[in-house]
This record gives sequence, C-alpha cells and structure tokens, in this order.
Amino acid sequence: MDPFGSATALAAAIRNREISPVEAANTYLERIDRINPGINAIVWRNDDEVRAAAREAERAVVAGEPLSPFHGVPIPIKDLSDVAGQPNTHSSLAISDTPRAESSLVVQKLQAAGFLLMGRTNSPELGPLTVSENRRHGTTRNPWNTDYTPGGSSGGAAAAVAAGLAPIAHASDGGGSIRVPSSACGLVGLKPSRARVPQEVFAWEHSTVEGAIARSVADSAAILDAMSGTDPHAWYSAPVPERPFASEVGANPGRLRIGMLLEAPTGLPVDPDCVEAARKLAHVLEGAGHHVFDAAPLLFSREAIDAFQVIISASVWATGFDDVSQVDPYIAYRIKQAEGFHSGLYARAAAQLQLESRRIVAQWGRDFDVLLTPTMATTTPPVGVVLEEANNNPGGARETEIRMISFTSFCNMSGQPAISLPVHADNRGLPVGAQLVGAPFGEAQLIALAAQAEDHFRWQDRLAPAPAEVLS
Repeated sequence: MDPFGSATALAAAIRNREISPVEAANTYLERIDRINPGINAIVWRNDDEVRAAAREAERAVVAGEPLSPFHGVPIPIKDLSDVAGQPNTHSSLAISDTPRAESSLVVQKLQAAGFLLMGRTNSPELGPLTVSENRRHGTTRNPWNTDYTPGGSSGGAAAAVAAGLAPIAHASDGGGSIRVPSSACGLVGLKPSRARVPQEVFAWEHSTVEGAIARSVADSAAILDAMSGTDPHAWYSAPVPERPFASEVGANPGRLRIGMLLEAPTGLPVDPDCVEAARKLAHVLEGAGHHVFDAAPLLFSREAIDAFQVIISASVWATGFDDVSQVDPYIAYRIKQAEGFHSGLYARAAAQLQLESRRIVAQWGRDFDVLLTPTMATTTPPVGVVLEEANNNPGGARETEIRMISFTSFCNMSGQPAISLPVHADNRGLPVGAQLVGAPFGEAQLIALAAQAEDHFRWQDRLAPAPAEVLS
C-alpha cells in the first residue's frame, strides 16, 4: 500500500477488502520504526494496542459488519488531548505520565468514525508556541529538511503526515497551530469554525479548535464530517451544515469576491516567498472565475491582541501541573503574567474581543466573501530559533514567532474558519502556504474553493524526500 495515499482512499480500500487494517497498521508502524528517529514526530507509542485493534477491525470487515467511514484507518493523537489509558503530559516535564481516565470528545468522535488510535504526536509545552520543541520529548524536525522546524503547535502531526508515518493526523489550533505546520510541511490545514467540533472547554476565551492535518482537501472535509456535530451538553454548537462537508469537494462555489491581504496585520515584514504563495493562489482562483482584489480589512486592535496574549497566559496558569517548577522560562513567564492580571481585567479583555469581532466578521459577505493571505509572514525557520527566542526573552518581541502567526491568530480570536494550502516552495525547497479565511461557519465555501485550487496545484503528489535523504 502507498503510505502517502489519502485516508479516504485507504478507508475505501479497507471496505472493499483490497487492503486489510492489519496491513495498514503494520505499514505505518514499520515506517515509524525506520523514519521517526530522524524527525521525532511520534513521541509515545502503543504498537500492541494498534495491532490488536487492527485485527479486530479486520475481523469486522470479514464478518460483513457495518463499518464506520474511516474503519481501520490509523491516526495519531496530538499530545495535548486525552485518550483513556494513555498519558497526556502536554509535552511538559511539569505534568506526570499518569494514564488518563477518559478520552476527549474529539477522540471519542474519531474512534466512533472507525479510526485506530496510533501513538501521540509532539507539540510545544502546553501548546502556546509555533514550534514543536520541548524538554519532555525533544525536537520535532521537518521531513523536507531536518534542519528546519515543522512548525507548531501541531508540528508532530504535520511531520508525521509529511513523512508518510500516518495518512492523516489529529491536530488543534489556538492561534495558527493547524495552519502554520501545514504551511511548513506542504499539507492542507483546515481550522474549523468556533464550536464546529465539540470540546469540553473552548479554551483561550473560546479561540481553540480541534481539527486535523491532511494531504488533500477531500480528507480534510471527510474528517471534519467525522469530528463535527451538535453537542447537546455544550453552551453552544455551530449550525448544522446544509449537507456533508465531503460533498463540497468538486462543488461549484459560484463566482466569489476574494479580498487579498499581503501586509501583515502585526505590521511586521512579510517574506517575498510568502507574498508569492498568496499571489500564486490568487492567480489560480482568478483563472477559476473568481474576482480577486486588494483588500485592507479592519482587524483587531493592538490592545485586543495584547489582551488575547494575557488570556492565553491565564489558560496556561489554570493547567493542572504536578510540578510547576519544571516548566520552561517562557511558560513560567506566562504564569507570572496571569497572576498579575486580575479578574476584572480578564472580563474587560474578553468583552473587547467580542465587541471587536462583531465589526470584523461583518466584512465577510459585505466587502468580500473570502479573504486570501499568506499563511505566515516568514518562511519556515530553523529548529531552535523560536524556542530560544521565547526562553531568552519571554516578555520581548519574539519576532520570529509573531511573524509565523501574523496572518493566522485573528481567525481564532474571531472564531472564523480558515484553510492553509501548500501552493509554493522557497529556494530551499521548503513548502510555503497561502491561507483562505471564510465567514463564520463558512467551511463549506472554503472547501469548495480549496478543491478548485487543488485541481491546479496537485500538491498531494509532491512528497518530502525519501527516508534515506531525511536521515542523512
């Protein structure tokens, strides 16, 4: 079987008895044995459980039992989400490896869809960093060039898919954590709308979302169908889509008005390759009949952005640490920052985000239908740079990290869906993505638009170097 094939194609092959779940599991586990030491994407393994689950999945196929959409397809879980019986250290030395008693809602959704849970992927400590490097599990490297980061916080997930260690990977996004690593690793990263995928807690003042990193738009749409749904126990849920998201692949989105933003909302410089990625995507979408024009949208104020950072720090403070003395300096800084931010200031910051969001999201459908931007303002940095900046000067500018999320974080603050598409490569051969941002709950339109671009770019056919090259 092709380890770089799509998750939906693998699921179909399993249903049609062309590939067995055992063959699929063994293929990926053997590649993890061989390739993972050079990139460190998978940081915890459960091989015996995976093989046992694969045998049970094979038995169900042979017995002709009803099969879920992704029956027998392996998927790794990011090391920020709970799986019953597995540790969840949040990639931190400050949290023990005691197995968790219950699985997160998104994990339950993935299991109900038939996925086989295969290991855990690396992230930064507790999540708030744009690289997947920590003292608990070490450094995750980019399969395209191991001197460079795969991004974060879902960097382990992206590296696993890019290296062919999994057909698709669970991920999450609080400020760009699906889209940044997707851009760095040449993959498709769909950040769903707020509350599209059920969560026990919508952290970072309702800015975090669960999702996946995939090779194709079809896989991104199909797994969103599997993960999403109304949660009767939540404060609120996203509106039910008119039809399955998978049916939007190949659908006609109509002639859309696409505003293009090339200047970073943070005011920081944008690398030429990042601009070129956005322009390439714009050219293809114009060729598909859409109207693309320069835009200067209203986005969040400097005060709101600063408030959001302290809101993240408050969530870090609320983590259940076993030994808080073990955290890295940049996490310790966030904890101290939260302790100086009283509840009245938090309430004011949360209100400011809500009020500014109303004016921001009103532009979609009024001034343009979709916003097109570079995914990042910088090309992918070498390993070590971002973590060193964070630890050496936690309260400073940390310019590399901010440039990585200059175009992504506002979507989390406003709750809007966005997708990163791998449309370009720099002179180092590293992928560079462009981003499409939709109206609230507008995933269907983004999927249809992204599928049009995929027909032109065929990015799923471009693979990271062979394992021997990766490890050399």
